[in-house]
Amino acid sequence: MFFGIILIGLASGLFKNVIMFTSIIFIHELGHFLMAKYFKWNIDKIYFYPYGGYTKFNDYLNRPLYQELLIMLAGPLFQIIYYFIIISFLSYKSVELFKTYHYAILIFNLLPIYPLDGGKLLHIIFNYFAPFRKSFKLVIFISFTSCIIGILLLLYKEVELSFSLLLVIIMVICKVIMESRKERYYFNKFILERYLHRYSFRRIKVISNINDMYKDCRHVIWNNYKNYSEREAISKYFGSR
Repeated sequence: MFFGIILIGLASGLFKNVIMFTSIIFIHELGHFLMAKYFKWNIDKIYFYPYGGYTKFNDYLNRPLYQELLIMLAGPLFQIIYYFIIISFLSYKSVELFKTYHYAILIFNLLPIYPLDGGKLLHIIFNYFAPFRKSFKLVIFISFTSCIIGILLLLYKEVELSFSLLLVIIMVICKVIMESRKERYYFNKFILERYLHRYSFRRIKVISNINDMYKDCRHVIWNNYKNYSEREAISKYFGSR
């Protein structure tokens, strides 16, 4: 896909523009990739699209939140460093074009829409203060709301919807819908990992329901005046399904 984008640039006569745009995306995703490799995460694929990139992980959901945060921040950080390095070698006209692409990609990725970087950042914050399942539902709600607000603002400002902009909007909405449908899958994977592996967390939470389990916490389930361990509660959960 990456080389396909380059070929599009050659065919359209906008090679310089495409090189600038795709190089920023590449460096951005390289930041995510290198930080994930540092923490020994399993990386499934890195996708490159005409409007951006996406690093897909095939790893445990119970990875520490600080690792998720650093991997998420590495993308924008690499992009910003790359921007300041490159502009020192470009002409004034090229700098203006490069600056436009840089800020467009940076701002777009920091929108509060999951699974963009901004949505992932919200999800990490929510996961620290709220249960895993509620955090995911909340970030999906905010993502849908942000999409709707964004579309209304474009209509209010009477922005001309080009084909590329329309394609980006459709792809982002589709991605949010796809993620929203995985809510139960993510939760089942989250608690199954807790059953199969021995995790050691510093924080302790007393909860009344398995649906209230947090990331980065070990739990005591207090229900009907009885204490249950995580493994007991998870075993009951899957046994009742």
